[in-house]
Amino acid sequence: MTPAPTVGVVSLTQGTRPSDLAAGLASLRAQEGVELDIVVVGNGWKPTGIPEDVRTLALPENLGIPAGRNRGAEVVGGEYIFFLDDDASIPSPRFLIDAIEQMRADPTIGLLQPRVVDPTGKANPRRWVPRIRKGDPAQPGPVFSVWEGATLLPRSVFDETGGWAEPFFYAHEGIELAWRVWAAGRRTWYAGDLIAHHPAIEPTRHSYYYRLNARNRVWLAKRNLPWVIAPLYVASWTGIQVLRWIRRPRALAAWLGGLAEGIRTSPGGRRSIGWVTVWRMTRAGRPPLV
Repeated sequence: MTPAPTVGVVSLTQGTRPSDLAAGLASLRAQEGVELDIVVVGNGWKPTGIPEDVRTLALPENLGIPAGRNRGAEVVGGEYIFFLDDDASIPSPRFLIDAIEQMRADPTIGLLQPRVVDPTGKANPRRWVPRIRKGDPAQPGPVFSVWEGATLLPRSVFDETGGWAEPFFYAHEGIELAWRVWAAGRRTWYAGDLIAHHPAIEPTRHSYYYRLNARNRVWLAKRNLPWVIAPLYVASWTGIQVLRWIRRPRALAAWLGGLAEGIRTSPGGRRSIGWVTVWRMTRAGRPPLV
């Protein structure tokens, strides 16, 4: 008899959404056909009220989303690793085994993101489909960024990428991880036939949204792109954002402040994805320029 796949699961939380966290953990504990090692990471919070079969890790301060996920990844075991936000859940008890079977059937897949659906029936944000031409959200295919709230990787691939981009704190760490999966010789895959639940909430509710988005775009280029095309990537996104926020001067000012911060500072950790990866991404439909 074939042993069940083993999955390390990281659920990151600040303890501000106890009901959502409980629902997410219940959806994980209901998974069939897999063996799970689950840890709830309290990012500046000591987890309480957690089921006995779920481990906890209390971080004394909020280290940011990428670093918090990485701390959880350090303590879980398994052939695969799954990251689930504390306001997300997976409605099907076969979600993980179905996702793993997809990855085993196609070993070129190094990271899998499911389709994200608001469980209350609200309109799903277009940004949840991580491609320029959104099309049918149920249509699977290769992508070059991910919505980070529910992501599955083989553990070996996650380790090879170097994990989530800790200096980013918040925003665009899913783009870097997707790029580094491509650089590892695999593909990042949008599985439109698999569903994760998440409430439809705009990220602009965060006061630091505009600044960190701009700063991290520059840092993303500095850390990952060949130097020849890094300025082109930053310039293209600057033009897009100026057009997007031109009628919202406060948002534009915050964005431009983040852009300036990104230009004058360095996140460290540079590891160019290389020209072979740029070519592979271009052939797959999206060069890392926009």
